[in-house]
Amino acid sequence: MTSRTKKPVDLLTPDEAAAELERLAGEIAAADIAYHRNDAPEITDADYDALRVRNAEIEARFPELIRKDSPTGAVGAPPAEGFAKVRHAVPMLSLAKAYTDQDVVDFIERTRRFLGRDTELEIAFTAEPKIDGLSASLRYEKGAFVQGATRGDGTVGEDITANLRTIADIPHKLAGSDWPDVIEIRGEVYMTYAEFQALKERSAATGGQDYVNPRNTAAGSLRQKDPSVTASRNLKFFAYAWGFSSEEPAPTQYEAVRKFADWGFRITPLMVRANTVEDLVAHYRTIEAQRSSLGYDIDGVVYKVDRLDLQQRLGFVSGEPRWAVAHKFPAEQATTVVRGIDIQVGRTGTLAPVARLDPVSVGGVTVVNVTLHNEDYIAGKDSNGLPIRDGKDIRIGDTVTIQRAGDVIPQIVDVVIDKRPSGAEPYAMPHSCPVCGSPATREMNEKTGKEDSRRRCTGELSCPAQAVEALRHFVSRGAMDIEGLGAENIDLFFNAGLLRTAADIFTLKDRRAEVRQALYERREAQAQAREAARGAARKKVLSAEERTYEGLDKLFAAIDARREPELDRFIFALGIRHVGDTTAAVLARTFSTVEDFIRVGKETAAAEDPHAVFPSINGIGDTVICALRDFFGNERNDAVLDALLAQVRPKPYVVEISDGNPVAGKTVVFTGSLEKMSRSEAKAMAERLGAKVAGSVSARTDLVVAGPGAGSKLKLAAELGIEVIDEAGWFERIGRS
Repeated sequence: MTSRTKKPVDLLTPDEAAAELERLAGEIAAADIAYHRNDAPEITDADYDALRVRNAEIEARFPELIRKDSPTGAVGAPPAEGFAKVRHAVPMLSLAKAYTDQDVVDFIERTRRFLGRDTELEIAFTAEPKIDGLSASLRYEKGAFVQGATRGDGTVGEDITANLRTIADIPHKLAGSDWPDVIEIRGEVYMTYAEFQALKERSAATGGQDYVNPRNTAAGSLRQKDPSVTASRNLKFFAYAWGFSSEEPAPTQYEAVRKFADWGFRITPLMVRANTVEDLVAHYRTIEAQRSSLGYDIDGVVYKVDRLDLQQRLGFVSGEPRWAVAHKFPAEQATTVVRGIDIQVGRTGTLAPVARLDPVSVGGVTVVNVTLHNEDYIAGKDSNGLPIRDGKDIRIGDTVTIQRAGDVIPQIVDVVIDKRPSGAEPYAMPHSCPVCGSPATREMNEKTGKEDSRRRCTGELSCPAQAVEALRHFVSRGAMDIEGLGAENIDLFFNAGLLRTAADIFTLKDRRAEVRQALYERREAQAQAREAARGAARKKVLSAEERTYEGLDKLFAAIDARREPELDRFIFALGIRHVGDTTAAVLARTFSTVEDFIRVGKETAAAEDPHAVFPSINGIGDTVICALRDFFGNERNDAVLDALLAQVRPKPYVVEISDGNPVAGKTVVFTGSLEKMSRSEAKAMAERLGAKVAGSVSARTDLVVAGPGAGSKLKLAAELGIEVIDEAGWFERIGRS
């Protein structure tokens, strides 16, 4: 739902409000995980804030509809797996936002009203830059740094003590002697522009990854499992607050932060104390003017009531302190010229247009490329066909205004039509893949009747741009399930030139020496990288014994074991768009053999009316039929499929329905951990016996097979009176005990 199609909150019906709250809760939760846990924001700060504002407005009008998973009061995202958990003694809360000077005035007036009985009370405030990094809490006991954690979800964070110890700005022992016995110093870990650029250059020189922006890079650096990697990134830390403390460090916010400097921390030199809204906003303007010259990212100014006793009186509301607010900066903008539009093909075949720009600095980052998303976006329309940028399209040669949305993602926000060169033509998206030449199509969504906004290459098996993702899918557990050939080895063998298509997997054994060499070189590079990160010279190479890869024969045996796959697994492994494991099973049951499946697929692709050829199958609609037509209508896929079938022979799909079969026609749900078979194997087995496998328990469920760890599905089955058996009972039921 775009801002142009939102229905005003005061016009929403209760049903509409409930649906909106459900949507908003999902979108906000996803955005929180992308930003706080994955360090890869997917929407702008402004768009995120707009979601929260609308959620709050709807909850205020419909308090009876407030959800248990309401994002109101939620902070950050649950801590990631892989780190020990730390429960904050005092929660790490988020701040309310102000976007205009009037919002600041409102904040001051709310504060004065709350403390209204003290009519003569003078209230001072602090103002300081809002650093755009990763929040951290540092626990000191008797002056010694004992534990450090991320914000996490505000209540529980990740233990990153070892990594924080590598940051020079964080003292291992507090200076001075007037610190509390226990105190949690809080602040922001960040990376300077200079260090970010140096890291990008070092990574580019060694063929490493490209880094997007300082904030995400700092956050990723702080979550490294190897602290030596964190140490090599030269991260910085500003202290600005505290959590639990055995005694107040000072009577005021301003004095407390000044004490942090005495104890050995870096504090911002731009923190001031002010008494009026005019002084606060004036300092905001001063910091905004200096923003591009600071050498690190900031995204606003934070105002706090200075006196700690007043902070305590003001308290909190909806998980935010009443005594503080973050006055956000508008996104920085700059103008530049579009010199070209390139098409990149993603791993799933999506054609992504990218504008090549005259280099321009925005917020300390030089921008040379910006995504154009899809052809509708280029034409000045959103996914609903409504105008964006006032309907202005983007052409090569245009002068455009760009901004780093949320100081992270560059985007084009306007086109300066007055500067458009004469003769500039509307951009035409290619209808064939620039990598492999296969047709690139926009699918029709049969539910909405609209074309998909993205154009995709149809060369699923043959397109080099999709090869790695296709190979990863081919060997995955639900598909061919080749043990030992996971994503890491797929990437290694592909980069070494040993894999290009699925057929190459089955000839790896013929190239044993090259496979072994690739594995050895990876192990040697990893060892050297570890030593380099520690700043030490490599002292030895791997021995001859270490050069052998003991798992090689096991890998080749696992590959050979999949030369006669089940037909449904094989169809799913092909990676045909919209053909998931359930659809693959339906197709396998319908056509029984791979030969019949391919024959009907090719006949469907060649027919003017595919419905005249493709049989009517319950559960198979136009979307799947069109995907099959695109796949089998591409001659490049034919060659890859022929090579693959020279290596494997899919087994015919046989439905094992016999008289008296106790599960034929039944709806079965598998839940919990299965010990004798994987979930996908259980599903395939049940379907071959004529059962229907469902993913959730309902009144239509006939049988639940529950392994250890079964949870809500088991409870619901009991409530509905549905029969429940364990895995051993399942095998006994089908006569295979």
